Amino acid sequence: MKILITAPYHEKAQQVLAATFGEIIYRPWKPHGRAYNEAELIAMLEETEADAFITEHDHVTKQVIDAFPDLQFIGVCRGTPSNVAVDTATEHDIPVFHTPARNAQAVAEMFVANVITFLRNTIAGCAWLEGENWEAGAHTSYLQFKGNELAGRTIGMVGFGAIGQRIANMVKNFPCTIQFYDPYTESPDPDFKKISLEEVFATSDIVSIHLPVTEQTIGMIDKNLISLMKPDALFVNTARAVVVKREDLWDALKNKRIRGAILDVFDHEPPDALDYQIIHSPNVLATPHIAGATFEVEDHHAYIMNDALKAWFIDDNKTIKQLANKDVLAVKK
Repeated sequence: MKILITAPYHEKAQQVLAATFGEIIYRPWKPHGRAYNEAELIAMLEETEADAFITEHDHVTKQVIDAFPDLQFIGVCRGTPSNVAVDTATEHDIPVFHTPARNAQAVAEMFVANVITFLRNTIAGCAWLEGENWEAGAHTSYLQFKGNELAGRTIGMVGFGAIGQRIANMVKNFPCTIQFYDPYTESPDPDFKKISLEEVFATSDIVSIHLPVTEQTIGMIDKNLISLMKPDALFVNTARAVVVKREDLWDALKNKRIRGAILDVFDHEPPDALDYQIIHSPNVLATPHIAGATFEVEDHHAYIMNDALKAWFIDDNKTIKQLANKDVLAVKK
């Protein structure tokens, strides 16, 4: 099998694939400066005569897949294969594999770092110091920037998959109380309490969103839920912006109905005018969609993908969680 890889993929992982499957052709998108578009992918697949393809952010459209209906698989080094026409792949009996939880550690660490930064007023304190405001004998900084500890907080997760569970295991010994809403997941730990969605918003000191984008979750977090939050509660979203009605969140923030928000995702990227109003709000800590951006994530996704391919093709395991289009099993011989 000849595999074209455009995702970042370290040499050791390439060597493992080559030893197991055959030839590897490595054309990563990063030196190119951007993801490959439809026409570029079609040209590359024609040129290389690849039998399979591993991507990250490239535009793997219906047209790309229709042009190469005999691909043995498409690998997507992302938590969700949102850049791939998965339905078209299924029509052609092409399994699509993805790498769930590749960024779980990265996002969990960013959650802990940013929540503590917010609670401790770290950014305002740094700006005060850089502004050379420290006067002799003054205790201004000690009084003005005194914050709160994460210990003792109740953290409510909306969605309790790999990232939510990673965060929970990190912070439970601070200690923090962990509770969650997820109709598809049972508690992996007796200390993590499964409750209703409304209870999460009404009783948590920190509400953290970990939802995928589906028809059911788009706009799911609205004013009815946000209005249940405590006045001193903190809202965190490192998942997807569209699951939250931003006008409702903005209304709560600008009217100080909640303590604040930590946001890594926005309705428009780059942000539009309303996004920037939210970003500039003094009770918002905003980062530019980097919660999952670590060099180690690229190592994680290569190992996850290699394991999935071995399980599927070598071990004949058709129940792996990395299979994105399980409908392909209905037509697999």
